[in-house]
Amino acid sequence: MLTPVDVHCPYCGEPLELLVDAGEDGQRYIEDCQVCCRPINVTVTVEGDGSIGVNVRSENEG
Repeated sequence: MLTPVDVHCPYCGEPLELLVDAGEDGQRYIEDCQVCCRPINVTVTVEGDGSIGVNVRSENEG
């Protein structure tokens, strides 16, 4: 099940809507910003209650 999540690009700060898979915990992938086209590291976590956490980082962030 894909769930829309609102985030901000860590490079240009523009708001973005990502579609994340709420059925799989611990996902990590790279998605290009729809505005500045730079690669965003995306980490998705799913809590026991079903809530979704999304962390976005630039390439150079640890």
